Amino acid sequence: MGLKDKDLLGLENISKSEIELILETAKSMKDILKRPIKKVPTLRGKLIVNLFYEPSTRTSSSFGLAAKSLSADTMNLSVKSSSVTKGESLVDTAKTLKALGADAVVIRHGIPGSAKLLAETIDMPVLNAGDGAHEHPTQALLDMYTIKEKRGKIEGQKVAIVGDIKHSRVARSNIWGLTKLGAEVRLIGPSTLIPVGIEQMGVKVYNNLEEGIEGVDVINLLRIQRERQDKGYFPTIREYTKRYGLRKEHLKLAKNDVTVMHPGPINRGIEISSDLAYGEEAVIEEQVTNGVAIRMSLLYLLLGGSRNE
Repeated sequence: MGLKDKDLLGLENISKSEIELILETAKSMKDILKRPIKKVPTLRGKLIVNLFYEPSTRTSSSFGLAAKSLSADTMNLSVKSSSVTKGESLVDTAKTLKALGADAVVIRHGIPGSAKLLAETIDMPVLNAGDGAHEHPTQALLDMYTIKEKRGKIEGQKVAIVGDIKHSRVARSNIWGLTKLGAEVRLIGPSTLIPVGIEQMGVKVYNNLEEGIEGVDVINLLRIQRERQDKGYFPTIREYTKRYGLRKEHLKLAKNDVTVMHPGPINRGIEISSDLAYGEEAVIEEQVTNGVAIRMSLLYLLLGGSRNE
């Protein structure tokens, strides 16, 4: 049993059993991170290139740490320091990296489908670290791992995703993954930030926060992308916070042991109050740790594990 494709481009076209394999493998990887020496020689001699066309702190550093924990070498390439500024195309950049001896590429890009284009061009594994508003599969996998770790299972869990669904690649990947594993997914936000027809993905839509979180097991809050709000998706940040910002008093509507999540970075006091972000219900720090384990799992399965040929 292994992953059927050489790449991890999204969760739309990956099977339930493959997701379960990635989550199960991540358990072993997390055990490594708990050791005094957090390193194994599994990918010694392999070169992983982080190709980031958008700013990133958490995802980039998480992939870097995951690679180093498996003893791989890493090369970080940002647009500002590459030949992209001289007009080099994405494909040409990738072919150059292959010629330099890269064994896999982690890519973040602002255009949906860029990871797929890269995967179709080069014969080494490509891992999508976020492509436009399309997918962010590793974030969704670490979210699912955290839910399973915290609540014991994913099947049957009621998960509310709150915020800017329209522009969120995290939401899309979570929807694909969680519904395949049997969770009930609710989307909550202003109608202007909910894509038309998204119910066809098997989710329920709510425009009222209180109604949407009633009886849920998990609340996953999305960052309000202020840079996109000049188009008037809602009147003001203050108005959004009043209607959709999660506060302590909201939790009484959810399950008593509700789990609060956030992919980061957090706009404290906007989509979540400060006391909740650091409260006992929040697992935001665990999500960061689990992100390294998930990325170790994927690098292992795509480069050193038992991928089916």
